[in-house]
Amino acid sequence: MSGWQALPDDLPPEVRHFVAQLRQLKDRTGLSLVALGARTAYSKSSWHRYLNATQPPPRQAVAALCRIAGLDTTDAERFGVRWELAVQAWPRPATAPATAAGGENGENGAGYEDEPTLPWWDEPPRRRASGPNRLLLAAALLLVLVLLLGVAGAVASG
Repeated sequence: MSGWQALPDDLPPEVRHFVAQLRQLKDRTGLSLVALGARTAYSKSSWHRYLNATQPPPRQAVAALCRIAGLDTTDAERFGVRWELAVQAWPRPATAPATAAGGENGENGAGYEDEPTLPWWDEPPRRRASGPNRLLLAAALLLVLVLLLGVAGAVASG
């Protein structure tokens, strides 16, 4: 794995193995971190943290990399299992709470949230606040304006 900085010596073996596999998968794509960030919902700096074992990647980031690398379903599922094992063993930051917001003992067992970050094209459409429909409101205002102009025209000609 030339070009990669050395991983910290105190990493658990599950994390070390997962990050090494993740690096190989990234190298297989031939993409730079900038290009990888452009093809996924994760920034260049996020990928840098994931690939240098500074922070565990969200499951969705791993799935996105698997998709880009062209892994078949079976291999992608294996990566998902490696991710689960690594995240459970991942060293927690000193300031992290013992549990994540997602579950009783953390959604993934390690005190990290697995919140999806979706690109704008995959986000569900946002619903507007309840109230009058904008189109209906515009039509009503247009009707009032036409009526006022009609009344004004009738008064001016008569």
